[in-house]
Amino acid sequence: MTTDYLKKILTARVYDVADETPLELAPTLSERFENRIYFKREDMQSVFSFKLRGAYNKMANLSPAQLKRGVICASAGNHAQGVALSAGRLGCRALIVMPTTTPPVKIEAVKSRGGANVEVVLHGESYTDAYNHALTLEREQKLTFVHPFDDPDVIAGQGTIGMEILRQHSGPIHAIFVAIGGGGLIAGVAAYVKQIRPDIKIIGVQTMDSDAMARSLKAGERITLADVGLFSDGTAVRLVGEETFRLAQQYVDEVIIVDNDAICAAIKDVFQDTRSILEPAGALAIAGAKAYVERSAMSKNPVRNETLVAIACGANMNFDRLRFVAERAEVGESREAVFAVTIPEQRGSFRRFCELVGPRNVTEFNYRISGEREAHVFVGVQIGSRGESGLLARTFEQHDFKTLDLTHDELAKLHIRHLVGGKSSLAHDELLYRFEFPERPGALMRFLASMAPNWNISLFHYRNQGGDVGRILVGLQVPAGEMADFRDFLNTLGYRYWDESANPVYKLFLG
Repeated sequence: MTTDYLKKILTARVYDVADETPLELAPTLSERFENRIYFKREDMQSVFSFKLRGAYNKMANLSPAQLKRGVICASAGNHAQGVALSAGRLGCRALIVMPTTTPPVKIEAVKSRGGANVEVVLHGESYTDAYNHALTLEREQKLTFVHPFDDPDVIAGQGTIGMEILRQHSGPIHAIFVAIGGGGLIAGVAAYVKQIRPDIKIIGVQTMDSDAMARSLKAGERITLADVGLFSDGTAVRLVGEETFRLAQQYVDEVIIVDNDAICAAIKDVFQDTRSILEPAGALAIAGAKAYVERSAMSKNPVRNETLVAIACGANMNFDRLRFVAERAEVGESREAVFAVTIPEQRGSFRRFCELVGPRNVTEFNYRISGEREAHVFVGVQIGSRGESGLLARTFEQHDFKTLDLTHDELAKLHIRHLVGGKSSLAHDELLYRFEFPERPGALMRFLASMAPNWNISLFHYRNQGGDVGRILVGLQVPAGEMADFRDFLNTLGYRYWDESANPVYKLFLG
């Protein structure tokens, strides 16, 4: 039997705990992108996220017997806070399973929401790990599972956001942008909006490393990701819901993919217009709206003077992560270009290069003499538009400065900029690898302990960036005859990795 989502959304019991959040025009962003861009301010809920809508609607519809036994959920944080608050309001026990990678700010917030009614269990390094453990505890303790997204009552609770948007803005709306993790938010919003105003586009937004819904829609079936990126932890889901996928197939117009730099830039944009700081998942829809307008500018039908709504869906930000956000926002907004430039060791060549940079603001400049004939410069330059980095690179080349545009090179942005000049003639048989691991106290030392003692570490770079993921660059001296053993080591290590041994920026500055 097909669920009548229009009826379920109209009768959802969310307003016992949730507020009708404002729909606010973002004046600065609107002017820059020549459209009327509105933020649906779900970050202003009491738990700083939309998740309490679905959680409470699910729990408020449970029987007295179910409430007496208690509920259980698995969550990276925001859904957990919604369940905790709902448990406190309804007076029932709540067992909440969270990944060990969850930011401390969210763990503490969950514990404080429900008081004595709430117990937190940390298990696994991903949502999937926490989810599977929660299912085991559900069976053992006969609790009722409150799913974070794949449940009709949860979907209907989130759908009240779509109902509010149409009530708050009765005029034309070109598109509504929605972050996608498991799909509960976009499923609910789309199920309501498309039945009332089918002319409005519903556009999902995902990160490049957590794009399960985009891949599933393209394949026509649910796809399970091998792993997911942890920067946007609120949308780090390996497998979308069965019901949310069905609704997305029926109602969602497209899914836009953005990178972490674009999310950081969107966090800064929201701050400039509202003085509020969103978490990465909370800013995902804004990043998608910007990407949509920028993409259209390259087409025959640019999107201009339209009304665009982006759901600002969460603000549970780990304060320590702001350092990383600030560093990457300029690149994400195409305000910084990063280059590796080879300068001939000739009198006046360094000055000629500086003249080509001109009056632009230089954000970073690293220089080290490399040999008798040439030197390598790592330089960051403030730019005004996305295409300017390519123009600058061509200008350098035209004046006989060999140039690599590193603006979108993760190795360069994460590590090389902090290591310029570190060459060694002793680093024979060197391989260069980037690794990522869930960041938590002691994680770095556990990573070091897992490195096989067989191979000498010739380079190592790690910098705590206040995020949920640790990033390490390692040089390992592996003789050719031991490559099979090295590949086995990589496959059993259990961390995400990238082989950077052939990256030209490595050859320039470190090789």
